Amino acid sequence: MNPDTPGTLDTAAQLEAGMLDASVLLDQTLERIAAEDATLGAFVALLDRPAARAQLVQLRKNGGPLQGLPVAVKDIFDTVDLPTAYGSPLYGTGSPDGGRARTDAGIVSAIRRAGGLIIGKSSTTEFAFLNPTATLNPNAPGRTPGGSSAGSAASVAAGLVPFAVGTQTGGSIIRPASYCGVAGFKPSFGMLPTSGLKCFSWSLDTVGLFAPTVRDLAWFAQAVSGHALALASSGAALSDAGPSKASRPWVIGVPDAYPWGEVSASAQLALQAARQALQAAGATLKTITLPVWMKDVFDAQDVIQGFEAWRSLSREVDEHPEALSGVLRDYLLASRAITPVAYESAQRTALAARKACETWFGEFDAVMTPSAPDEAPLGYSSTGASTFNRAWTLLGLPCVNVSGAVGMTGNPMGLQIISGPHADFKCLKVAGFLESALASRQ
Repeated sequence: MNPDTPGTLDTAAQLEAGMLDASVLLDQTLERIAAEDATLGAFVALLDRPAARAQLVQLRKNGGPLQGLPVAVKDIFDTVDLPTAYGSPLYGTGSPDGGRARTDAGIVSAIRRAGGLIIGKSSTTEFAFLNPTATLNPNAPGRTPGGSSAGSAASVAAGLVPFAVGTQTGGSIIRPASYCGVAGFKPSFGMLPTSGLKCFSWSLDTVGLFAPTVRDLAWFAQAVSGHALALASSGAALSDAGPSKASRPWVIGVPDAYPWGEVSASAQLALQAARQALQAAGATLKTITLPVWMKDVFDAQDVIQGFEAWRSLSREVDEHPEALSGVLRDYLLASRAITPVAYESAQRTALAARKACETWFGEFDAVMTPSAPDEAPLGYSSTGASTFNRAWTLLGLPCVNVSGAVGMTGNPMGLQIISGPHADFKCLKVAGFLESALASRQ
């Protein structure tokens, strides 16, 4: 989607000005979902119309910038008024409590306080791991939408909802956003609340967001977080100018190689398009070599994730191993071999690398990499690989997927923008700048 065309923020402006009633938008949303989701499979539970209308009445009383805009929430978060299954047959409507939580997850409460209508629960892989969902990819037919936030990315990509919430432990925001061709934001670790999230890895699980464009994404992020993140215009300014520094072009580092794998032909094509667009728009590109400790960080993510997942899902694997998919059960059983000594070593590696990032990111405003190894894989047996995301997740750095490029077969191939510790606003600004630069060359 071209970030300069009318879209989500125009709808928000119409709601604010009284030119559009939220109940009319609700009806339109439910009609779109009814017409398309039986095939797409992005949702696993939906509010019925009377319940949704009752929520709109309460939202009007509460106020908030979202003003009744519908939001899809990944079915890994607890919700009082919708069943929660975590992508597993162990939970949901077939469980003794009917899958109804007693309290809303923190991010669900934040959305409600911001005026957002939780319209439904979007599909997730089993406990946000690797077993694929039944969701299709609306922008790459016959290819996976990615995981684990498949339904969230697909619901936005299909235009069913303007916003959706997902999670990332390895690459589950940035990768499906890349595959489905939407904007995805994995903020700094801890910016958005994880309470009420079915934990997989308490050191890594990060709440993230999806929207059609980066500008939409930044506005949504500000609404639910309270942080000043919204972009002043479509895209972002050419320079990083603050009260104490002179205006200068964005400096964007592009790694010359990666310790976790080669850059595919599709990723190279997307990077080439991004380089040309950024240079034409006036940015400064800098070829960089990743620090030697980046490979250690990549390996440490795997150790930490496995050690914590074995403990987070102890009830499920100890009492109901037969109800788990083979891929998850085998992973958890293998992860029990990770020792506390190995885990502590991996945490020390992560801590040292996070500290090193404070200096390393002083050389540039952001790093640009592929968002995924390639275009979305053909078929639905895999959710793709998180190799280009895992290290950044462990480092807790803000990351944004920027759509607008394609791979060798013409399917979406995203670019990932990463900024330094807690530089979320800068990350969104650079991502918006890249998005606008790509759009201007189409």
